[in-house]
Amino acid sequence: MGEFTIKLPDVGEGIAEAELTAWHVKVGDIVREDDIIAEVMTEKAAVEIPTEVTGKVIWLGGEPGEMLAIGSDLARIEVEGEGNRPGAQAAAGAKTPREPPEQPATKAPEPAPPEPGAKSDPDAGPDAAPRPLPRPAARRREGERPLAAPSVRRRARDAGADLRQVMGSGPAGRITHDDLSAFLEHGPSHDGPTRQPDMSVSEERIIGLRKRIAERMALSKSRIPHITIVEEIDMTDVETLRARLNADHSGTRGKLTVLPFLMLAIADAVAEQPAINAHFDDEAGILRKSGGVHVGIATQTGGGLVVPVVRHVEALTLWEAGAELARLAQSARESRAGRDELKGSTITITSLGPMGAIATTPIINYPEVAIVGVNKMQMRPVWDGSGFVPRRMMNISSAFDHRVIDGWDAAVFVQKLKTLLETPALLFVKG
Repeated sequence: MGEFTIKLPDVGEGIAEAELTAWHVKVGDIVREDDIIAEVMTEKAAVEIPTEVTGKVIWLGGEPGEMLAIGSDLARIEVEGEGNRPGAQAAAGAKTPREPPEQPATKAPEPAPPEPGAKSDPDAGPDAAPRPLPRPAARRREGERPLAAPSVRRRARDAGADLRQVMGSGPAGRITHDDLSAFLEHGPSHDGPTRQPDMSVSEERIIGLRKRIAERMALSKSRIPHITIVEEIDMTDVETLRARLNADHSGTRGKLTVLPFLMLAIADAVAEQPAINAHFDDEAGILRKSGGVHVGIATQTGGGLVVPVVRHVEALTLWEAGAELARLAQSARESRAGRDELKGSTITITSLGPMGAIATTPIINYPEVAIVGVNKMQMRPVWDGSGFVPRRMMNISSAFDHRVIDGWDAAVFVQKLKTLLETPALLFVKG
């Protein structure tokens, strides 16, 4: 028998380390070639690590949440033959398990007898009886006569208090003078069951995707001075067109949402303002403008927020953008999105859908310089010059990196989006 060491592979992102987020096996498990044994998180995505051999797991190289260097030992498998660690002893007793062996129970030492002449303190020492905690107020069954001393009853009678409404804290629910004083000062207790404050505190280690989200959000907010513009957009014509297209073609071409219309509007708008479709390298002082419009779509998953990327939106039709968006969102929610599908965006859309609010303050996806936030759509009365008419209105909240995007340029971009969405025919007219 021999040992085969599985090392943390280079996942091709030019990184030096990755975070171990989950083990799919434990020491003693039998694994077969290509079985997934672990999951790690890089800067871009979660990566599953398979085993290259068949055998028994005899050692695991870390705990979830630890950072592991690329090329470091990840796991060891006992295999037939010499494996890739010639000379290693494969006997189980030679391995150091991740968990310490269970210790046999030992008898607790008996307390030493007291020294001669020592005085006994009934309130101290390990054998002293614990002091009882104060009794909580006992609830009384309906119709039961309250227990109280004659002096308490006399005092209650003189004060005009009904002892049946007083909660007793004494033995067996006996009403004390303190109980009566509290009743006279604060009134009767509520009729519902007594609710005790929850003093528990739980701790949860932040690892994996949630840790990456925390790091990226902190990086963006600490390095980018955000300017946010909120604008109201009349989406009535887009909704009318969308409903017609879905009615005519959804059975064969999928269902359109609002987002493909917004994606095409963004592609048109940044063609006139390429500085908004860019990355800002603040350390080098370089703004890298992208010719291709690669729109990141912030997507909520069971593990947290990920941003799949619809590439080259400037070259897509409305239906193509909608189909690619649906495919990527589904892959992300099912944790099937590849690393290449989760990087390279040049501008991002974030939407809370029907859970959205009137306005939000989205955080830019660093190192991008702009993000467009979609808020919920509502029917609102709008003045048309002669009267109020119902219109489907939606606010967008767009944030910009104020180091490279001036307020005027940001406003021009937002107004361009407004024009395109309020007159959606313009999305299909080029030149």
